[in-house]
Amino acid sequence: MAIGGGGFAEGPGGAGYSGRVTSFVVLSCIVAGSGGILFGYDLGISGGVTSMESFLSKFFPDVYHQMRGDKKVSNYCRFDSELLTVFTSSLYVAGLVATLFASSVTRRFGRRASILIGGSVFIAGSVFGGAAVNVYMLLLNRILLGIGLGFTNQSIPLYLSEMAPPQYRGAISNGFELCISIGILIANLINYGVEKIADGWGWRISLSLAAVPAAFLTIGAIFLPETPSFIIQRDGNIDEAKILLQRLRGTTGIQKELDDLVSASNISRTIRHPLRNIFKRKYRPQLVIALLIPFFNQVTGINVINFYAPVMFRTIGLKESASLMSAVVTRICATVANIVAMVVVDRFGRRKLFLVGGVQMILSQIMVGAVLAAKFKDHGGMEKEYAYLVLIIMCVFVAGFAWSWGPLTYLVPTEICPLEIRSAGQSIVIAVIFLVTFVIGQTFLAMLCHLKFGTFFLFGGWVCVMTVFVYFFLPETKQLPMEQMEQVWRRHWFWKRIVGEEEEEREAGSIALSTT
Repeated sequence: MAIGGGGFAEGPGGAGYSGRVTSFVVLSCIVAGSGGILFGYDLGISGGVTSMESFLSKFFPDVYHQMRGDKKVSNYCRFDSELLTVFTSSLYVAGLVATLFASSVTRRFGRRASILIGGSVFIAGSVFGGAAVNVYMLLLNRILLGIGLGFTNQSIPLYLSEMAPPQYRGAISNGFELCISIGILIANLINYGVEKIADGWGWRISLSLAAVPAAFLTIGAIFLPETPSFIIQRDGNIDEAKILLQRLRGTTGIQKELDDLVSASNISRTIRHPLRNIFKRKYRPQLVIALLIPFFNQVTGINVINFYAPVMFRTIGLKESASLMSAVVTRICATVANIVAMVVVDRFGRRKLFLVGGVQMILSQIMVGAVLAAKFKDHGGMEKEYAYLVLIIMCVFVAGFAWSWGPLTYLVPTEICPLEIRSAGQSIVIAVIFLVTFVIGQTFLAMLCHLKFGTFFLFGGWVCVMTVFVYFFLPETKQLPMEQMEQVWRRHWFWKRIVGEEEEEREAGSIALSTT
């Protein structure tokens, strides 16, 4: 086997499973996946409103005066403000705490319960954002949105992975990232439109409209079915799970998949503390990947684009309207790339997309850093041609992320974790995303001020590291049923040493017990 491989050929149905993508699966996953719009909308809105002069003058007057042309302030430092970064990143602290609570809710009460809680809290947060009259109301808005996202981001990827047929799991799960991208695009378009409203209150529309996708998700979740995995795990109702599985797969020949779900559920019931048990040696591969994949996802610098794109484009010399439209352009590129990922992920596999996207992002970050180093100084403007060149390179960057690390960050950790630690594993993924996003959100404007163009070389270096990690340590998992995923670790050149030693110790213990 080649180093870093671990993939193996699977038939169309995957390990003897039968079935197809039914309209019931599609409708359920569209409703659940729409929760990604909440996350994307917030990412897009926060970056847009913080570049609007009317918003800054009301809540962050120091930043407003710096941006308006204090000649003593470096171009790279015009948006550097601790209060502004607290506004942007406070959401992620709240989300980090909430997702740890969401793990137990998702495991005990179901995926749908967490989706309902998340959507409801998000609606409440939107109200405070649209009605804000001071910074404290803005911070409350961000905290409530963070709690909502902590619950939805923890539960929705689990829901999609458990509902999807194995052979189409990649495409269906990638729908969550597509919804994130659509949410960012909608937010960017709204920001571009309301920026032209007279009297400068358009930002209130931007913040309050977050309630619309949240209401759709919350109402839709009331009618969502639970996943077959949770039904069996909750009360062992095999008949109910069988009927649901037949409806989901569009066939009565689901016995093999049902048997695997029952077996996984029996194991799951023996685990009382999933967050504690995921640290056991036999789950070491899953733990490492659940920690590193979301960490690497964030140190690509993608959230620099997501919630600082308008700010960054204003920094390099574009006007307010042009900077907002530039954010729209980059998001259109990302959305198209998300669709491409959905089409090819189950054909080409996860590793190839990770690697191709990684190389694409490395080159993009290096090129942006080089252009800024050559053409953008501390004072004075940047030629419009080079500003638009940076925009083009950023489009290449977000496309590379959108068909690789974006969707696969939510897909791979959920599909590699067995049922007994799946909820805990997803909580770790979301917690790491929120934690690193908070750190980057809190430090990026200061990094841009001090490192200047070197900031992009720093992110490019991280992309190199994570691409090497994927090449050597991430096995291929396409089309393999989640209940049979342990095979990839026993066949991988590195992980088989850890998992194999665990099995040898267990067998030795069994032999010792049988001889006493």
